[in-house]
Amino acid sequence: MSKQTYRVCLCFSRRFKLAVAEAPEEIRVLFNQYSENGIMTDNHLHRFLIEVQKQEKATLEEAQTVIESLKHLAIFHRKGLNLEAFFKYLFGDNNPPLDLKLGVHHDMTAPISHYFIYTGHNSYLTGNQLSSDCSDVPIINALKKGVRVIELDIWPNSDKDDVEVLHGRTLTTPVQLIKCLRSIKEHAFTASEFPVVITLEDHLTPDLQSKVSKMVTQTFGDTLFSPGSECLKEFPSPESLKRRVIISTKPPKEYLEAKEIKDKESDSQKGNAAPDEEAWGKEIHNLKGADDKKNELDEDDNDAEEDPGEGDHKLPHDIAPEYKRLIAIPAGKPKGGLEECLKVDPDKARRLSLSEQQLENAAETHGKEIVRFTQRNILRVYPKGIRVNSSNYNPLIGWMHGAQMVAFNMQGYGRSLWIMQGMFRANGGCGFVKKPDFLLKSGPHGEVFDPKAKLPVQKTLKVKIYMGEGWYYDFHHTHFDAYSPPDFYVRVGIAGVPADTGMKKTRTLEDNWIPVWDEEFEFPLTVPELALLRIEVHEYDMSEKDDFGGQTCLPVRELREGIRAVPLHDRKGQKYNSVKLLVRLEFV
Repeated sequence: MSKQTYRVCLCFSRRFKLAVAEAPEEIRVLFNQYSENGIMTDNHLHRFLIEVQKQEKATLEEAQTVIESLKHLAIFHRKGLNLEAFFKYLFGDNNPPLDLKLGVHHDMTAPISHYFIYTGHNSYLTGNQLSSDCSDVPIINALKKGVRVIELDIWPNSDKDDVEVLHGRTLTTPVQLIKCLRSIKEHAFTASEFPVVITLEDHLTPDLQSKVSKMVTQTFGDTLFSPGSECLKEFPSPESLKRRVIISTKPPKEYLEAKEIKDKESDSQKGNAAPDEEAWGKEIHNLKGADDKKNELDEDDNDAEEDPGEGDHKLPHDIAPEYKRLIAIPAGKPKGGLEECLKVDPDKARRLSLSEQQLENAAETHGKEIVRFTQRNILRVYPKGIRVNSSNYNPLIGWMHGAQMVAFNMQGYGRSLWIMQGMFRANGGCGFVKKPDFLLKSGPHGEVFDPKAKLPVQKTLKVKIYMGEGWYYDFHHTHFDAYSPPDFYVRVGIAGVPADTGMKKTRTLEDNWIPVWDEEFEFPLTVPELALLRIEVHEYDMSEKDDFGGQTCLPVRELREGIRAVPLHDRKGQKYNSVKLLVRLEFV
């Protein structure tokens, strides 16, 4: 690089370096209110933290720590913060919208049925559901992100003397079960010390079940939680199961041999698979009405992952007894349709699996019964069969009915997955989020939460989007436009119950790497406990699809009020190094 080119690049970069000149007018006014003679002392900052940032328990020592953390800046003033240092603090990494210091702060001593659990679907697949490779790598990646439920489909190998993991009746290439188990053991508690549940879709003969039992026992040893032959009346708590591995499966009635791929959907159905073809994925499905209102579960449903007809859940005599003893969370679908499926047995806790479509249909007529079922038992929801491209669905259909295991394909990206990632940023990212009390409690006459009831607004979230920065550092300078700076706009809104769900949009600012929108939005919330704040940045393109510029999703019930620096993530949920928005959050 020549000296002249270097000087041009240096000059160009300075134009896009965050400076006090970029500070919004409201920030300047607040600084003047909480400073004296152009300096904000520790006492001034302490008052600002309490009154503006709503950190009621903030101490003078915390304010002093903030000031100390900015000492390395050339703009630092020995008596306190000047406007530029104050602006840097607000837009810095130490001012996030979630309080990272809280860590795990929900009550973790309730039964695991009282929690939403970060759950994977077909966790071994690297890509689509029909022809991608099976591997332990997606399992490792999921565990590193805090996923707590790993699903494995287990089948005999071609010689019928060993066990493989693959998506049955498809062209997916298998991976050895023992390899997956060993990877789970190595990475289970990398991101969280709370329990890992392995859900098994079992297609084995009794002799291979016995082999699996030995594999599981030898691999996990004392970390394996096994209740023995007795059924659990109530599930243990996440606290009591720290660093334990739990097996959940439906006790199989018979050995199912792999068959050739069956075309279960018509060509028109496959055409509706809704791939994530846009830069950021399609908008999430509206929950206001199911497409098909059935009163019963269709036991021949093409979406069914489990064999129908568990009846009284008794095992056949020829099942390997040591395999049976491994099952801590029994699963199954009783005969008799929806009413039988949702019956609550006070002497036995169990798991039920429904496809997303089955749940939507059931919710139309039995919403309160589903909520009552999930107060003691575990409901797992999984993607419908036509999602062959490993896309996902709106997780709120599960959460608003109390479903603990809303199973997602973790190998892709898109808005549904961003919402899933947002929910599990709560509670220190440990993979367990305590369900709201209204999903857990019954009234004096046994009444439970009605997901279809019209509810009054509990609170309103005001979101002011001041500005953004960081794209110049995290994206190539011609990424958005080869000849001019980008034209950014922000989409901001709520994912929640249908009454709360919606998105709004700022104006588009042309030719600006550091856009200042200074726009405010209000979101009335009827069920704030289930609401997630969605933020997306896009770059307007007149001739093509708008470009993706970052996203985040945050649990509303854990938002910190005040002016916050909100880091943005890429399509896959990885945080950018520099891209963030300056936002003011307020509940009224």
